[in-house]
Amino acid sequence: MTLQEIIGLDKQYFMNVFGDRNPVCFKRGKGMLLWDLEDKVYYDFLGGIAVNVLGHSHPKLVEALKSQLEKLLHTSNLYYIESQAKLAKILVENSCADKIFFANSGAEANEGAIKLARIYFKKKGFNHKYEIITLKNSFHGRTMTTVAATGQEKYQKPYYPITPGFKHVEINNIEALKEAITPSTCAVMLEPIQGESGVNPVDYEYMHELKKICEENDILLILDEVQTGIGRTGKLFGYLHYDIEPDIFTLAKALGGGIPIGAVCAKEHVANAFEPGDHGSTFGGNPFACTAGLAVMKTIFNDGLVENAKKMGEYFKEKLNQLKERHSIISEIRGKGLMIGIELSIDNAREITRKLLYKGFLVGNVGEKVLRILPPLIVTSEDIDKLIASIDEILSEISV
Repeated sequence: MTLQEIIGLDKQYFMNVFGDRNPVCFKRGKGMLLWDLEDKVYYDFLGGIAVNVLGHSHPKLVEALKSQLEKLLHTSNLYYIESQAKLAKILVENSCADKIFFANSGAEANEGAIKLARIYFKKKGFNHKYEIITLKNSFHGRTMTTVAATGQEKYQKPYYPITPGFKHVEINNIEALKEAITPSTCAVMLEPIQGESGVNPVDYEYMHELKKICEENDILLILDEVQTGIGRTGKLFGYLHYDIEPDIFTLAKALGGGIPIGAVCAKEHVANAFEPGDHGSTFGGNPFACTAGLAVMKTIFNDGLVENAKKMGEYFKEKLNQLKERHSIISEIRGKGLMIGIELSIDNAREITRKLLYKGFLVGNVGEKVLRILPPLIVTSEDIDKLIASIDEILSEISV
């Protein structure tokens, strides 16, 4: 099919929740590269929005999935699943968590974390503790509950009345957090780096004070690591940058390398609140998805991709800061590892994203002010140099 034929089918049969998409359709990928229907090559610096952590068609992931596909796809959680047990083990052995529950997405993982926090206090006899504090400009998912947890009115307004029990406070404002706490507060939930609102990191001091406040007030700390987890920030998990341990954290996106999977990861004393019948999933933790997760985790460890994310992230920022010195349109470079935001002084992030697409580079934008870069962890300095050169060319054409 031609691109125009595909667009025609989409407009006729698909619910238009994404608007007019970028006018390109990809037919195959390899490593950092994608090919469109006419064989034009693109460098992928968005990675399926932080999903394609190994790049495209990584041989180890492909081999694992082919093998599993020929054997077994689904049995349900009525039976034991070998890859599920093995993936839970590898996550526990490499994190602060003691128990894992698998879901199908980041929103489902966050929903599970919210349920776990509330049932934990219910079973302790504290029926009044149900409120959860989250941050303004956060993003936690698209279900009714995770939309309520998300601190952005634009996602909530179409669905009023939304699920009750959530408060939203400013990021890195510890006094606002203290004021929001009541005897009903059961948890604080936040992203170590807010991705969907422009790559905004939580301050080290704020996180430490937050952890202390949670401990003093018998409040659980939940970290949404859907985007920051699995090596993205130059450490295996984002919380490792802060020298603290959450009671619960969630994963998705990169965990499956492109296959849908999510995970609720919790300390044992919290995880034990879930008993038979309290939670579940038909597809969550199925053999295929967990095989993908195992292949991703093993490849990340064996190929040193967390270390590469740290090294390439530092190189990327160095090159971007050099661009910032030459172009006043760049006002700030933010993020950790390979989770990078480029704040602009004028409203043309969308235009720059389109121009980069035309030049063969995929990046994201958050509104008109921020360019967002989330490449696979296999990215090299040579790849980065190519993108930097193209950004330099585009910015040189823009007068401020």
